[in-house]
Amino acid sequence: MEFALDQRSKGMLRMLAGIGESMFRPLGMEYDRKGEAIPPDHPFFQNVIDMGLVRPFALEKADSEKEERRGPKTGGRMAVLFAEEASYWDRGVTVTFPGPGLGGPPILKMGTPEQRERFLGPFADKKPRWGCFGMTEPGAGSDVARIATTCRKDGDHYVLNGAKTFISNADRADWTIIFATIDKDAGRAGHRAFVVERGTPGFEIVRPEAKMGLKPYQSCALTLDECRVPVENLLGGEAYYEQNTGFKGAMAAFNSSRALVAVMAIGVGRAAFDYARKFMKDNYELSRPIPRYRRMQEELMNIKRKLDTGRLLAWRGAWLLDAEKHNALEASMAKAYCPPVALEACRKAVEILGDAGVRNDHYVEKLYRDVKAMDIVEGTQQIQRTVIARRLVNLPSYDGR
Repeated sequence: MEFALDQRSKGMLRMLAGIGESMFRPLGMEYDRKGEAIPPDHPFFQNVIDMGLVRPFALEKADSEKEERRGPKTGGRMAVLFAEEASYWDRGVTVTFPGPGLGGPPILKMGTPEQRERFLGPFADKKPRWGCFGMTEPGAGSDVARIATTCRKDGDHYVLNGAKTFISNADRADWTIIFATIDKDAGRAGHRAFVVERGTPGFEIVRPEAKMGLKPYQSCALTLDECRVPVENLLGGEAYYEQNTGFKGAMAAFNSSRALVAVMAIGVGRAAFDYARKFMKDNYELSRPIPRYRRMQEELMNIKRKLDTGRLLAWRGAWLLDAEKHNALEASMAKAYCPPVALEACRKAVEILGDAGVRNDHYVEKLYRDVKAMDIVEGTQQIQRTVIARRLVNLPSYDGR
């Protein structure tokens, strides 16, 4: 694995650093204080598209169909570089970026060529568009095998019934990937994946979920009540499920996203570290007792070491993805390690600032609220540890995420 950044990567990071301070962070603070999501018609979204900043999350046809490329594949590496730097400036704003989101990997993994063109093709028009991914349910969060949303065949349609919750960007998405079961007794073999388009009768966004942090984007609850979805919206077509399961498509999304969530947490933790370091230097260097100042220095050193370790774990998961190698273990290791480290960094930053750390005119209290969710999304600590342990002793994969 090459650690040196090429000119393209350096240019992207320089651009992010420039607009992160002038756009990302002020926008994130504004909508955090408002307690609402950035509206989809906000000019920010067209601006980032025009700047080319959506490209690191773009899903290129050549990659999906394994056409000839010039040089090694680098999409995963570019994505983790982008995700960390963008999240350093504001993770909530980063999640609002236009694109297919977590809905992209299942379409690439499972979709027919026609479905890929139909649902991913419109993202090439350089207009703000969103897709989203609907897996989490009120009674089935990390345990994917327990999904209760059902589907049944009825002529040239499938009829879906159920509920999903905490679905990011569902309020503005053109379509949502919905996982349902056609036979609860069949376990993962009964899973089916559908593309449910906005406006489909029976498909309703019920409400935005109230969250402690990450306010710039909405996490929505939605329901499917006798929702009729055309057969052609079944990902992969019916023949796909004779040899495969929808569960594999879900795991394709998580194996891609866990390394991203891990490195996003590192970005948030790095922001807290830098804020605390500057505050300590500006306020404590000459006024605090030397033993206490040295203790704070040691705490910052430990945080820095852990943040750098987490970044390397996430990079390895991305490198394996680019090499088209199995990365489930490495992605879970990164996801298990990075968010707790970032949470520790934010907590230490609040403590170093003292009473100023809980005031909302300082950025660290927002970081502290934002970072906790990252320990939960894309699989809790308990799930990640189970996945890691079972793979280390060569047991079958756990039916969760």
